[in-house]
Amino acid sequence: MLSFLKTQNSSWTSKLKAGLSRTREQMGKRIAALFDASAKIDEALYEELESILLTSDVGVEAAAFLLEKLREKVRREKIQEPPELKSALRQLLLDLISPLEGKLHVEEKKPFVIMMMGVNGAGKTTSIGKLAKYFQSHGKSVLLAAGDTFRAAAREQLVEWGKRNEVDVIAQEKGDTAAVIFDAVNAAVARGTDVVLADTAGRLVTQLHLMEEIKKVKRVIGKALPGAPHEVLLVLDANTGQNALSQVKAFDDALGVTGLILTKLDGTAKGGVIAAIARNRPIPVRFIGIGEGIDDLRPFSAEEFVEALFS
Repeated sequence: MLSFLKTQNSSWTSKLKAGLSRTREQMGKRIAALFDASAKIDEALYEELESILLTSDVGVEAAAFLLEKLREKVRREKIQEPPELKSALRQLLLDLISPLEGKLHVEEKKPFVIMMMGVNGAGKTTSIGKLAKYFQSHGKSVLLAAGDTFRAAAREQLVEWGKRNEVDVIAQEKGDTAAVIFDAVNAAVARGTDVVLADTAGRLVTQLHLMEEIKKVKRVIGKALPGAPHEVLLVLDANTGQNALSQVKAFDDALGVTGLILTKLDGTAKGGVIAAIARNRPIPVRFIGIGEGIDDLRPFSAEEFVEALFS
């Protein structure tokens, strides 16, 4: 069993490194090359480092913060050699994103209702299927609510995920999102289900009428089960860069986001946006998704993430 777990962890680490390959090329390797080649710590080095951070989607504010802290560390610890800066920057980045770690404790309520949100194409419905498998692997019973009634394919996709995971899916041929999820929550209460994963229609943050509609969905969930939803998860496509931060701000302002899922870390994405989120809107990153496999969704670990960037 121990050998199996080690193999699983090794496989996940390899996938994480592959998923962050573009960020590692943009940031980790360029930083290492910069520090190895520079003869001294001067303004030119700091300017090049700032450029590297910005092109890695770290964002202006997070980049400025990291550089300020790095300058302070250099002065305080009297660092004189550029190669020493790599470990210093690594630690500063780890310190910045570590507060985003936060395991989702679904045992606190039964059923534990998770409301899923995200813009079209972020990977929301696929993430629900993977989450179902994740919770099942931890001994939890799961019920899916096909609340994306605007896109017929989304309902069919979720039903297919239900078949793959052998979990029930509450769906309607017609009807609105709120009605579907209301029925699903009531069904979960009656059955004693542990976790409800409620899909909602993808929407752009500029579609104000749709944002108002999703607020209604949240209120209806609360009527079906006081205190629910217990988690409001926003799914983000890692390929969207700084636009992901804009989505976090808009959805959080409208609905009070309690957790994030960062998807599609497939080697083309720039994962530096996690630093931007940590600096501007530090909402816990519950899971990160790498690849298309049903097991390619894991809880976020800041240490693993930074290690994959700098290894």
